[in-house]
Amino acid sequence: MKILVRNLERTVTEAELLELFKQYGTVESCTLVLDVETGKSKGFCFVEMPHGREAVKAIKGLNTLRLHGTGIRVKQVENKPEA
Repeated sequence: MKILVRNLERTVTEAELLELFKQYGTVESCTLVLDVETGKSKGFCFVEMPHGREAVKAIKGLNTLRLHGTGIRVKQVENKPEA
């Protein structure tokens, strides 16, 4: 399941996010989205978890968690319908 994590403080690292999600199960990938020009965080990331049950637990457990003083938003990525 692909998960979107938004409202991240710019100082949060990919390693920190990976550790948070690992507490809930297997993490396939964790990609912090960076600005191409500055190399700084854009404030969101994508996490892939292969087991749906673990992913749902992570979403419920981490949504609104305060990380670096800011409440993060965690939700399942919705697949866009193909045109």
